[in-house]
Amino acid sequence: MALLATDWAEEDIPLIQTIGLLSNRFGPLAAEALRRRTGGDQALLWLAQRVAGWGRVYVVEELCRHGAFDARPWLLRHACDGDFVDGYFAGKVATVAYLHEAIVGTDVDDELLDHTGRLLKIMADCGGMGMTLEHYPPAPVVLAAHVAHLGRQAPTVDRYVDAATIADHLADRNAQRSGCTSEQRDDLVRQYLAVLDRQEWCDAVRADLAENSSFFTWFAGAVAARLHLRAFAELSGGDDQ
Repeated sequence: MALLATDWAEEDIPLIQTIGLLSNRFGPLAAEALRRRTGGDQALLWLAQRVAGWGRVYVVEELCRHGAFDARPWLLRHACDGDFVDGYFAGKVATVAYLHEAIVGTDVDDELLDHTGRLLKIMADCGGMGMTLEHYPPAPVVLAAHVAHLGRQAPTVDRYVDAATIADHLADRNAQRSGCTSEQRDDLVRQYLAVLDRQEWCDAVRADLAENSSFFTWFAGAVAARLHLRAFAELSGGDDQ
């Protein structure tokens, strides 16, 4: 792989892709080798769709550096797969894929919105790993667009948890750390809570409580308690908020 990463022969692309599937060990060299070759951007995208963990970090970062134009639709919808290490590249994805333009455009689908929620959740709490909201200039625009679209989506557990986590980070920290003014931050938190406290959103998350009891035990005592989320306050006998 080290030798292939110094060459340009296009006929080696299938071999590099195959070896690159062992991405935890060969990811960096495979990404470098594919980048050097004509047609390598599409091969990188193929590989990015099939690797996980640290291997995904190497390949997605290479796409962000050299193949973002062709890979933009995928980066905007699928780059982050939920692994903790997504924090290393989430900010790069948001930046090079021009998330701030896509989320306010006319072609905003559920996959784009859900992945935007994931990106925002990661960037709210990935200090020491990658770019945070504080250092992402379009943060207020993207947050406002996300919460506006969220209210028009059907409620799901994943959407509920992502939105609540974002709102919790916004509410629990200095506004500057979310890239917003105090007024912007307070308004965003109110908007997120207005969606989360809707009856249909409460029903959606309650339906999943039994299947994910260990997670929601933590969630209820942490995020839900700090935000006084209606779905959990009612279960514990508290007052509606």
